[in-house]
Amino acid sequence: MNKNLISEAKRCLQCKNPGCIKGCPINTSIKEMISMFLNGDIQDAGEMLFNNNPLSLVCSLVCPHEKQCEGSCVLGIKGESVPISSIENYISDYYLNFIKSNAVIDKNKKVAIIGSGPAGITIAFILSSMGYDITVFEAHDKLGGVMRYGIPEFRLPKAILDRIKDKMKEMSIKIRFNTLIGPVLTIDDLFRDGYKAIFIGTGVWKPNTLRIKGESLGNVHYAIDYLKNPDVYDLGNSLTIIGAGNVAMDTARTALRHGVRNVYIMYRSGYEDITADKHEIKYAEIDGVKFELYKSPIEITDEGVIYVKTERVIQENGEIRLDSIPGTENLFPSDSVIISVSQGPRDIIVSSTTGIKIDNKGLVSTDGSGRTTRKGVFASGDVVTGAKTVVAAVKVSKEVAKAIDKYVSNEV
Repeated sequence: MNKNLISEAKRCLQCKNPGCIKGCPINTSIKEMISMFLNGDIQDAGEMLFNNNPLSLVCSLVCPHEKQCEGSCVLGIKGESVPISSIENYISDYYLNFIKSNAVIDKNKKVAIIGSGPAGITIAFILSSMGYDITVFEAHDKLGGVMRYGIPEFRLPKAILDRIKDKMKEMSIKIRFNTLIGPVLTIDDLFRDGYKAIFIGTGVWKPNTLRIKGESLGNVHYAIDYLKNPDVYDLGNSLTIIGAGNVAMDTARTALRHGVRNVYIMYRSGYEDITADKHEIKYAEIDGVKFELYKSPIEITDEGVIYVKTERVIQENGEIRLDSIPGTENLFPSDSVIISVSQGPRDIIVSSTTGIKIDNKGLVSTDGSGRTTRKGVFASGDVVTGAKTVVAAVKVSKEVAKAIDKYVSNEV
């Protein structure tokens, strides 16, 4: 065991009113976790973490901790916060070897889960431990959804997702890979075959476009597609990424690790308006990513990005407006361009069924417990909220699992 981790854990003040717990979106019992860790009750600590968050191991690596638990640690006001994420990671990694369920599976309580991202895995674990007969339908050939295909290996090792898959199988959760619900099998087919409830957690895989000339050229790609399998892309020596969110930072850092010498982030506004988490920006800068600010793309060519310079204008009401500066059009040379301006849901499922309402962005409409407008069909995660964090999906999906249990219990 890392001696430094023990000494760091001992710095915890065991606050009566822990800010770290309030800062955690799913109220992880951090105070108790650290106490159990120091007392050698690591399996009990792991069980507590897993029961509260089946993806505790993943969240310990990918959550924006500086905004949440660690950012709310009282020791961080004048010094360094307790490294809560590192302690959680150690415990959760250890406990993953011991996760098991003694629940007896009831074949009359079949639930279909479409998508194996954070929301789907969370609900699968919870309902399986309650004796539900779970089948997960995954369109890809591997488990994890956005965690596998949207988060780089250097942030989330894929071996963790493989271990989670093995644990799911040990808990009698069936997984059908390479199965896209909609074109062949439909929601109606699933109900026909005895599923009492259906959960949709398909995420958001349709990249948003800029709607500018040149997006169809051969040197242009979309970030969500690139991150799925960066090995197949030849981006040349220089890459310009349009957009400045967390996905853009992941894309930039991944490209550098795959041999691109010069990687630039082009953003229409200033540093203070970048939507990516501050620590992600810092990591990108450390890795060598360069920022081209106050440049708004107007066209993409074989030679790079044509942009216009922008400026911030303070209006009479105090609000800030971003204006293009006439006559400042210029070419920013680049071998390749990747567009990273968020993404939305595909309509494969809703277009092949009836009764599921979507909003004007194509996101599935639900109530506070994940019920869609079609009886027996539930949804949560990015397909409902748009692209969010893993822990945000877990938080809502815990409530959705309760709603599914209540619904099926009344149906069986």
